Amino acid sequence: MDRFLEMQTFNAVVETGSFVAAAELLQLSKAAVSRHVVELEKRLGIRLLHRTTRRLSLTPEGQVFYARGKEVLAELDAVEAEVTARRESVSGLLRINAPFTFGIAHLAPLWGLFREQHPQVTLDITLSDRLVDLVEEGYDLAIRIAALETSSLVSRRLATTRMTLCASPEYLRRHGTPRHPSEFGGHQVIAYSYLATKDDWHFHGPEGRVVVSTRPWMRTNNCETCRAAALAHQGVILQPRFVVDAELAAGHLVELLPDYRSTEIGIYAVYPSRKHLSAKVRVLVEFLADRLARHGAAA
Repeated sequence: MDRFLEMQTFNAVVETGSFVAAAELLQLSKAAVSRHVVELEKRLGIRLLHRTTRRLSLTPEGQVFYARGKEVLAELDAVEAEVTARRESVSGLLRINAPFTFGIAHLAPLWGLFREQHPQVTLDITLSDRLVDLVEEGYDLAIRIAALETSSLVSRRLATTRMTLCASPEYLRRHGTPRHPSEFGGHQVIAYSYLATKDDWHFHGPEGRVVVSTRPWMRTNNCETCRAAALAHQGVILQPRFVVDAELAAGHLVELLPDYRSTEIGIYAVYPSRKHLSAKVRVLVEFLADRLARHGAAA
C-alpha cells in the first residue's frame, strides 16, 4: 500500500470529518477510503480514529500522526512548488495577515528582501492578533503563532517559540519572587486575551505537568500592552520569547520559574488549500521558512 496515499486519505478524513466527504474530496470510493485508513492502522499497530455512528474523533496517537502527517504533506507540496514555481509567473497581489509584534520585529525587515527577489509581486500586509478568516476576508496567507488545532486550512511550520513567564525586578522586590506556579494566586497577573488556554497557564516542571488557574487583574488582546505593563512593574506576564527577549537580555524583565517550562508553540504559515496553490504563495512560504530558520526567529 502506498504510504503517501494512506497518509493523504487519513488526513482528508480528519479534515472533512467523515469517510464520505473524504471520498468526495479525493475522488475515491468510500470503500477505498475506509480500506486505506484500516490498512494504515493495521500497519502501525494502533488505532488512530474513534468511530461511532454519529462522529469521528482522533485518538491521542491519531492526533500526533495527523499533525506530523500534515507537516509531511505540506513539505511535499513545498518541494513540488520549488520545481513548478520556476516555470510559473510569480506576480500579482499577495494579501498577508500576521500577529502585530512578530510582524514588526521579524517580518517587517524581510519584505524588502522578498520584493528584490520577486519584483512583480505587490504586498498587502495587515497586522492583527485577531484570528482572521482567510477565506471570508480574502487573505492568501496568514502567520499564526499557536498550537494549531485540527483545521481545514493547510499549514507549514516555519519555526518555534517558547512561552516565557516574567516580571520586572521592581515588581519582584515589592511582591516577592514566586517559587512555584501555585503561588500565582498571590500575584498580579496580566493576561493575553488570545491565549489558547485562557486564564489557565500550563507548565512542565520537576513533578510533571502543572496547570494553574490565574485571576488576572488586567486582560489585553495586544502583547505589546502586556510587555509595557510588566515593564511598569504592574505584574507577571506569560508571553512568547520573541516578545520579551530584548528586555530579558537587558535585565528590565526577569524570567521566573526556569524549572517550570511553559508551552512551546509553532510559528506557522497558514493558507486555505494545498490544491491549486499559486506560485506567489508558494515562493513566499519557502522564503519565510528559509529566512526565519536562518536568522533564528524562534527564541
